[in-house]
Amino acid sequence: MSWVDSAVQWDERCDVLVIGSGGGGLIGAYTAARAGLNVIVIEATGSFGGTTAYSGGGMWFPCNPVLRRAGDDDIIDDALAYFRAVVGDRTPAALQEAFVTGGAPLVEYLESDPAFEFQVLPWPDYFGAQPRARAAGRHIVPAPLPAAALGELAAALRPPLGTDRGAEPAPDELVGGQALIGRMLLALSRFPNVELRRDAGCRELVHLGGGVAGALVATRQGRRRIRATRGVLIAAGGFERSDRLRRRFGVPGSARDSMAPAGNLGAALEAAMAVGADVDLMDQAWWAPGLTHPDGASTFSLWFTGGILVDQAGERFGNESAPYDRLAREVLARLGDGRITLPYWMIYGGAAPEPPVLFTGVPLADPAAYEQAGLWHTADTLPALAAKIGVPADALVRTVTRYDEHAARGADPDFGRGAEPYDRSVPGCPDPLVPIGDGPYRAAAFGLSDLGTKGGLRTDADARVLDTAGAPIPGLYATGNSMAAVSGTVYPGGGNPIGASMVFAHLAARHLAGGPEPKP
Repeated sequence: MSWVDSAVQWDERCDVLVIGSGGGGLIGAYTAARAGLNVIVIEATGSFGGTTAYSGGGMWFPCNPVLRRAGDDDIIDDALAYFRAVVGDRTPAALQEAFVTGGAPLVEYLESDPAFEFQVLPWPDYFGAQPRARAAGRHIVPAPLPAAALGELAAALRPPLGTDRGAEPAPDELVGGQALIGRMLLALSRFPNVELRRDAGCRELVHLGGGVAGALVATRQGRRRIRATRGVLIAAGGFERSDRLRRRFGVPGSARDSMAPAGNLGAALEAAMAVGADVDLMDQAWWAPGLTHPDGASTFSLWFTGGILVDQAGERFGNESAPYDRLAREVLARLGDGRITLPYWMIYGGAAPEPPVLFTGVPLADPAAYEQAGLWHTADTLPALAAKIGVPADALVRTVTRYDEHAARGADPDFGRGAEPYDRSVPGCPDPLVPIGDGPYRAAAFGLSDLGTKGGLRTDADARVLDTAGAPIPGLYATGNSMAAVSGTVYPGGGNPIGASMVFAHLAARHLAGGPEPKP
């Protein structure tokens, strides 16, 4: 027994303590368990899955075996060149290389276990004009999974957004992030050396002699000190649901408008900072435009099949069909210099009151509720609509007329809508330049949403957390939105957040399994 074991009255011990149960946390636990280590996973809320369970479950893994079997001819040097061109030098080159090159071997590793099955879902890279961008993307998703296959584990899986934040029934078939987490839980259930715990959140890290030896964990039964002889992996998501931390670090928007689970309050992040961990990108998030609902929340909205977005001057300000993070950053830039205020408005036409948005994050309420809340408006003329939403009538008429003329010609010289593959990837709507046409004219209020913060703990390429001097803190690792994002201030492609979370969790667990016990 080392002096660390006798210095603190530990309640229990394990080799690896994983804080958080999203895609990164569970892959870290799986990798460590498969290497023979004893693992405890703690989840602060009552459900496993984190933000991953709400997501589409996509993974940006260039040149992986699933893509190869489908005929993909990409090369890893091209993928890395694309990623570096988009991200630049905002994050370390070694970190970027570890992510881009780490996805394919991770998929091969996971596919050796029958619990994991993946399939291709074409999803264009988000900077389609960049050299070496892929029009079909570098993207895979988990294969669907019958909910019944989870057995008793089904009750522990975080429901999809439509169920958790809406009234949709729980699905009989799990897809996207639901299937990804479900498959991870199934895989972990076969390991006797893994224990999964809910309603157990990290309150402090136990820091002894310059390293992390374990954590103080709050449970329903009281606080427990858990010794982690190999190390602690923080995979607890971001701090997007904490307005206090958003204000502290200057993250625009509101906790109410984030799509992450309510438990993502940044507690583990603060615990790491308290033991000297360095942080980066703390004012950043994975942004998206958000349709505003009667409860006041603006939720991640994707796949516009028509309409244009206008500011308070009644003018367009960007490519409405651009990838959501790029479009939202146009909103942020204008919010910052006062050129736009919230809400901004989607202008569209047609008989249906609903805006032309295929995915709104959560189920829509009754149209009358939006109208009563002043969020949706209808008028027979554009000047009348302009009066209802408080924008100059002449500007709105001019904007819609100009857009419709360009749409009729099939080109958008103002903002290039439709020029990149992603713009044309909306299901059932290959041409995003849909004229607004004649009345009735409609407007729907939009705000700013996010998929989570992306600032967090600085790490090296093995996911070891660094202190403020740039040295690894023994025994402490991070991944996912608890880690400063490898993509810096951009969003290179769909599946980047989950993919990076999984890769760095896997690398962390491999490092934990391969190295000697950290000696604080």
